[in-house]
Amino acid sequence: MEVRILNKIKKITVSFLTVIFVITLILGFAIFCYAEEPIKIAVIEDQSGNFALHGIPKVHGAELAVAEINEAGGILGREIKLLTPDPQSDNSRFQELCLKMILDEKVDVIMSGFASAEREAIRPIMKKYKQLYFYNNQYEGGVADKYTFCTGAIPEQQILPVEEYMIKTYGPRFYILAADYNFGQLSAQWSEAVAPLYGGEVVGKEFIPLEVSQFSDVLSRVQKADPDWLMMYITGENHAAYYPQSNAANVHYPMGSSINMAQGYEHLRYSPPALQDMHVAVNYMEEIPTERNKEFVKRWRSMFPDEPYISQQAQNAYVAIYLYAKAVEIAGTTDQSEVIKALESGIGFEAPEGYVFMDPATHHLTHSIRLAKADAQHNIEFVAYWPAIEPWWLRRVGVNLVREEEFHQYTPDEDPYFKWLAERQKK
Repeated sequence: MEVRILNKIKKITVSFLTVIFVITLILGFAIFCYAEEPIKIAVIEDQSGNFALHGIPKVHGAELAVAEINEAGGILGREIKLLTPDPQSDNSRFQELCLKMILDEKVDVIMSGFASAEREAIRPIMKKYKQLYFYNNQYEGGVADKYTFCTGAIPEQQILPVEEYMIKTYGPRFYILAADYNFGQLSAQWSEAVAPLYGGEVVGKEFIPLEVSQFSDVLSRVQKADPDWLMMYITGENHAAYYPQSNAANVHYPMGSSINMAQGYEHLRYSPPALQDMHVAVNYMEEIPTERNKEFVKRWRSMFPDEPYISQQAQNAYVAIYLYAKAVEIAGTTDQSEVIKALESGIGFEAPEGYVFMDPATHHLTHSIRLAKADAQHNIEFVAYWPAIEPWWLRRVGVNLVREEEFHQYTPDEDPYFKWLAERQKK
């Protein structure tokens, strides 16, 4: 009897240990598979269509950063898998691809959009699915969005510095040429709103549809107004035709901008002196003469030897990958809510431009800003330098995304300070 009981106990024990062993193997295999599962980053940028010139370098910037991070061991020991579908400069394609990346690919983060219209086409999707999203372009500012992080320069870092410099250097009277969509319209609002701060006066303003490529009438109106200088917010391949046309018509005015040269490298693409006296406040240009940037350019051109130009938005894409990686390491997980907390914790990165810092309240970066000027031969000189300009404006209108979620794009006309400035100018 006792022997039979002991044998049953042994059988039960063996069976129990076998079950435990099998469960352990299954759990171990699951943990192993999870640990080896790659982190998915979707970079949805224009590789064809109207904005391909700007989108392709952004893809390359992400690819370089991913290659460097993977070579160093990945994030949390996991490899990064980069997905780079082409939206073809089509807003509906952006929406389709974002949904595919979220629902089918289940990506951990999306980085997407050159034009502001592209960003605004997909931002509601990010809100609906609580998807972590990076917008890696300079833009007209004002986006306050819990799931959106912006790595590009904004008006207080670009428009204000260049406008102050141009008024002091060339005179108060300026004419605005802007693309006829939200980027151009809101950038023009910014220029008008801050003009009283520096004693400036807008003597003309035009919003030009993106499909326009002939500027003879525009040039005639500019000449008639005879401003001291021009503020340029025209963008895209069609609008770029303005510069050779103004050169051929012998219409030369000093120009300020938040987008030219650093984005579309017009100073290299067009024959001098089309860009003579173009001034743009930038967080990055390939010509920045620091040793850190020279090393970055060397690494870039080792991977992409045929790159026409390393643009501002290309560097921003590179920086965004590193900021995301740092946030995941801090969070210890790719869980998007935890990564957002890490991004809001006060992190920074030693970028090619200089040190950048993610402002927790606004989800925008503090940038190193340089004022670039093209001479008659299109050589670049940096005539002013600000080591760190914070993204302060959204804080002034009361935004704090750490304390309160928002999904709104603020405009200058929502800032009572600008109205006060305008009233004072009238007096």
